[in-house]
Amino acid sequence: MTIHCIAFDLDDTLWDCQSVIEYAEQVMYRWLQAYYPIISQHYPCLDSLVANRIAYVSQHPELQHDLTALRTDWLQQLLAESAYNPAHAEQIFQIFWQARNQVKFFPEVLPSLERLAQNYALGVITNGNADVHHIGIGHLFEFALNSAKAGVSKPHPAIFQQALNKLQLEPHQMVYVGDDPEKDVIGAQQVGLRTIWFNPQRREPPLGLKPDAIMTNFAEIEALLKLL
Repeated sequence: MTIHCIAFDLDDTLWDCQSVIEYAEQVMYRWLQAYYPIISQHYPCLDSLVANRIAYVSQHPELQHDLTALRTDWLQQLLAESAYNPAHAEQIFQIFWQARNQVKFFPEVLPSLERLAQNYALGVITNGNADVHHIGIGHLFEFALNSAKAGVSKPHPAIFQQALNKLQLEPHQMVYVGDDPEKDVIGAQQVGLRTIWFNPQRREPPLGLKPDAIMTNFAEIEALLKLL
């Protein structure tokens, strides 16, 4: 069985997500302090603002697949509560989003992607709103599909099927690489994709998890692909 495409998760697979989001939240909060001081008076520290966002997210499960819409709607509410124009939410979101795309790749990610792109079609399947084109690696990928575009989040099988449809591939022709056992491995396996579980912490696999390969460092990916 010939592999034609390797598709990747982004957050916590190509870079650390928590540090990126924390930095972006800090940048956005400083912007609010400078230009929307009433909001920062209501939320005198970043932690209190983040807690408010988390509460808002829990109240809107219908938007879980679209993190951009979810954050923008939350910002609109913050602005309205402080008597600011909710239309400014898009500008504030852009401040966050620009910082959210300032990522630091895990070791060996970039050279591995560049080598793989010479022999395979590469793709992205993500629940997040990072943009590989904005980050500067979009030229390496044949497609980039996020949950907002797909209308569903991983592990829903429809998002993986949409990825297959983009390149007109059969499931056995695509390998999916991701860090999350359920969303990435089990989700991709539901539609027949082969899977590589990215597990740099060397965690014990959850009961029943059977990826086709386990990768602890991106330097291993080319050798693992040859074994699939």
